[in-house]
Amino acid sequence: MPKKIENIIFSQFVNQTIPFELITIEELYTRCRLSNYNLSDPHRIEFHAIIVITEGESTHTSDFKEEKLFPGVILPLTKGQVHSFNKQLTVKGYVISFDETFIMQNISEKNLFHFLHLSNTPNIYIGQENLSVLQPYIKILETEVKNERPNLKSEFLQSALMLFLLQIKRLSILKHTTFESKRFKDFIAFKHLICSNHKESHNAKDYASKMGISYKYLNDICKEITSKTAKSFIDNWLILETKRNLSEKKYTSQQIAFKMGFKEHSNFIRFFKKATGKTPSKFQNQL
Repeated sequence: MPKKIENIIFSQFVNQTIPFELITIEELYTRCRLSNYNLSDPHRIEFHAIIVITEGESTHTSDFKEEKLFPGVILPLTKGQVHSFNKQLTVKGYVISFDETFIMQNISEKNLFHFLHLSNTPNIYIGQENLSVLQPYIKILETEVKNERPNLKSEFLQSALMLFLLQIKRLSILKHTTFESKRFKDFIAFKHLICSNHKESHNAKDYASKMGISYKYLNDICKEITSKTAKSFIDNWLILETKRNLSEKKYTSQQIAFKMGFKEHSNFIRFFKKATGKTPSKFQNQL
């Protein structure tokens, strides 16, 4: 029988009073090996993470797409993603993991924008020559994680993490497109609404109405940020979330159709096959 994808919660491998951790990639591989857990098995994370590559080359699969890893690459992993590491350890670097509550607690609106902007970028390249600029921030985070004094530890770590993220954004700004803050925040709000309301509607005009904005404005920001119409973005999100559900091998095709907001199972199968060229069951069997 095909192996089910495991949902990994933050506390499964981490024993921290504060939901934040920074370890080397080598330490991560060692920890999982001692726990008899295979990092190359696809798994769905229920927290956020940032992978920083300092040496070597490898690949990493995130939501069924392979990303190349090499020095200077920063790979944000977001809650809900299905991903897997290469079986062989061929890179060096760091893995920063944190629960959603850690970053969202007492965060300013401006810092929230910067976090959302970085975490919704599939991969970030800052250049190998700029890795030395990040080292002081990594050292501060490493030292504070080991600090046994609880006084203001969470606040200090959150502030240090934001400085680290801002430095990444500054170093990558010449290599990545940036967006005007309000339009980007509206796009993220649209994305979050799809996550919570896709059972009720797949219609972009319904989402524009919920947000109190015009359909034209919603369409414009989607085209600017994703090069897709609002309707195409909804459809692509539904396909990705369907793939994630299929990869978990916990639900029947009919159950997934209901979860995705399709009243008729046959319509769900046609929708998925039109987008992928495969039926849901064929996609699941080929994983």
